[in-house]
Amino acid sequence: MSYPIKRLLVFPLVMLGVSVFVFISIRLVPGDAITAMLGTESGLLTPTQRDALRAYFGLDQNWFIQFWRWFAGVLQGDFGISTTYGKPVMTIIWQHFPLTLELAILSMLIALSIGIPAGIYAATHKDRPSDLIVRIVAMFGQSTPSFVVGLLLIYLLSVGFGVLPEMGTFVPITEDPLANLAQMILPAITLGTAFAAAVIRMSRSTMLDILQEDYVRTARSKGMSRRRVIWRHALPNALIPVITLSGVEFGYLLGGAVLVEQIFALPGLGRTVLDAILQRDYALVQGSVLFIAFNFMVVNLLVDLAYAALDPRIRFETK
Repeated sequence: MSYPIKRLLVFPLVMLGVSVFVFISIRLVPGDAITAMLGTESGLLTPTQRDALRAYFGLDQNWFIQFWRWFAGVLQGDFGISTTYGKPVMTIIWQHFPLTLELAILSMLIALSIGIPAGIYAATHKDRPSDLIVRIVAMFGQSTPSFVVGLLLIYLLSVGFGVLPEMGTFVPITEDPLANLAQMILPAITLGTAFAAAVIRMSRSTMLDILQEDYVRTARSKGMSRRRVIWRHALPNALIPVITLSGVEFGYLLGGAVLVEQIFALPGLGRTVLDAILQRDYALVQGSVLFIAFNFMVVNLLVDLAYAALDPRIRFETK
């Protein structure tokens, strides 16, 4: 247990670094914050009203004071008030994060259910026509941008055949699971197919290396069936790089797939952060990025711990 404890002790330092980075970065975006918040109505403000708004949002103070006030609130669980929504930042995050989490889980399920079997099949049929077909499909999947796949799916399945809804008012899964799945399946396929191509290539190359190991040849020489050797002995070791890749991708998806959420008009966390940046909603951007960074670190910790579960030879020594 010393390894996860040491990793957890590093979390506050990373969060501090992320908070400083995002605080400075959002303020380096060109443009006036008050003008971005109010849009065309900002031209109706008098200099006195503009100064009053800057004082209200704390923008009249220097950066050090602004950061200290915000960070002191974060330590107390207060991430500030969103100027766009007029609500606490954490309330907005919890409203939009479930959609992003659902999209990430569906995308990973699609990617792994396609990528791992296809990669293993290609590795066990090396240099055959079926292996070549799988590799070509994977190459096209990785080289095609996700927004192109999304637009093609909308045109074919929604506009062309009318099988699935193109976009509209989002229905939470707790209200109508079927309607929710109909709205989420196209975005999930868009993200899942792109990642499935990477999983295919990773699992294929790793399985090819594992099948050349001595313990695999020994198991075959003892009379074990080919299927048992592949799925019982080779697969757990071949999955370790796939888990690493999946952990990074899942952490990225939890941050919100901005392009896909924008194309399918989904009110997820990524689209919310993008709108907050355009509106110079400092509190919402800072709180959301901290939340995303925390999720990313948790996912990476779980991935590291999963290594030992898959391969008993792996131990995390703390010296």
